[in-house]
Amino acid sequence: MQDSQKIALAGIFVLIFPIFSPNLFSPLTRSSPSLFSEWNTPRPRHLRLLQGALDRQISIRQQVELWSPLPDQGYKPCTDSNKGRLFVSLPEKSLRFLQVFLDGGLNQQRMGICDAVAVAKILNVTLVIPRLEVNPVWQDSSSFEDIFDVDHFLSILKDEVRIVRELPTEYAWSTREYYATGIRATRIKTAPVHASAEWYLENVLPVIQSYGIAAVAPFSHRLAFDNMPESIQRLRCKVNFEALSFVPHIRKLGDAIVDRLRHPPSISQTSGTIDPTDRINTIVKAGAGKFVVLHLRFDKDMAAHSGCDFGGGKAEKLALAKYRQVIWQGRVLNSLLTDEELRNKGRCPLTPEEIGLLLSALGFSNNTRLYLASHQVYGGEARISTLRKLFPVMENKKSLASVEELADVEGKASLMAAVDYYVSMKSDIFISASPGNMHNALLAHRAYLNLKTIRPNMILLGQVLVNKSLDWSEFEGSVLNGHKNRQGQLRLRKEKQSIYTYPAPDCMCKAQQ
Repeated sequence: MQDSQKIALAGIFVLIFPIFSPNLFSPLTRSSPSLFSEWNTPRPRHLRLLQGALDRQISIRQQVELWSPLPDQGYKPCTDSNKGRLFVSLPEKSLRFLQVFLDGGLNQQRMGICDAVAVAKILNVTLVIPRLEVNPVWQDSSSFEDIFDVDHFLSILKDEVRIVRELPTEYAWSTREYYATGIRATRIKTAPVHASAEWYLENVLPVIQSYGIAAVAPFSHRLAFDNMPESIQRLRCKVNFEALSFVPHIRKLGDAIVDRLRHPPSISQTSGTIDPTDRINTIVKAGAGKFVVLHLRFDKDMAAHSGCDFGGGKAEKLALAKYRQVIWQGRVLNSLLTDEELRNKGRCPLTPEEIGLLLSALGFSNNTRLYLASHQVYGGEARISTLRKLFPVMENKKSLASVEELADVEGKASLMAAVDYYVSMKSDIFISASPGNMHNALLAHRAYLNLKTIRPNMILLGQVLVNKSLDWSEFEGSVLNGHKNRQGQLRLRKEKQSIYTYPAPDCMCKAQQ
């Protein structure tokens, strides 16, 4: 009888335990890993290179070149959209309205806002401040007004496009909820990806003329990059680089973080002892008061979607495979290739360990102040530990700002990303571990202002990192040779490429000699 009672109690415990600790039994969610599915602590995968990085000798010349600003590249920003204008001028008053509903993260929404202004200009109608959808991944309901300075936005664009904060009373019915409950004549659902200006004139303008309003949803990537009038291209850049300014409290927090990065309590506040020689002093001085922003971009979504192996063992492989199956129903083309094939093609995101090796090979010393711009790192602190060993002076929002200072942005992914974007724009160097929306947005914005941005050579790195016999000097030489022209050198946009990644030559003019 006693044994049966024990068995019964054990059964009850098993049934109710998940109620109190649900995260331990949820390996398929987008949150942190489950204890029982991904308990293997990821270990360093490149021990030989790691030891070489820790023992490396720093070149003074390399340090000075690394921290030097980019030379003038012969281009300057130009957003005068009046030049080459092919559309009618701004009407004094418009009773015709365009609405757009934007999904995605901060940087995807940013591109959508620029396109919305451009489409309103093409149609010569009034734009309603874009509605930002609730982010399905992070459940962030931040609005346009929560992120961007609306007064500044309206002021910069007042002579370009008529924009209103909200619809007049007679159109108050035109809401996201209204369009979600049925088929509506005023909703445009068929806008093709990269639609032409003519498509909007032929398909959206008639709806606005008939009903006084049209709502385009979905709207992400719904305006072409090619065959656009110069005035429209420059208007898009004017919105992106001049009109979209973050709200004051984000700028204030960002400025405080930047100030603390540039003026730490002690320049020698690192682990280890600084050799008091002229050589080392020169190296320290080269990077004094400077910092680099690293966007790790290594979350569970990316890890799973890549189909790559990241050294977490069978438990991690199984968890990522299940995640892919549930989230994308197995539709991950990369999963058909082997890990080595993926790495040779440059399709595997760099782990924190690998980006640390890259930074070391590029010449960053262990005194470098490294600011991490990331929402969440898959594997947590265990995954970051090797990077921290290489760069002990590693900071983020929470290490540099107080709980009170972070109160307005805590738990809001878009606002947290906005702070990181702002700090990234103030950094001496920006580098992203893998391509993506934030990488592309900052690559463009920093190119526009001629700021140094390092673009990892993913194919090269994938190929050298699978070679386990490579010693440090060979790895360092390959990295330096493969990144000579990937540190902010201006690249002109090619056909079909995004103007939000390559602003020249559409929005940048050749400087007069």
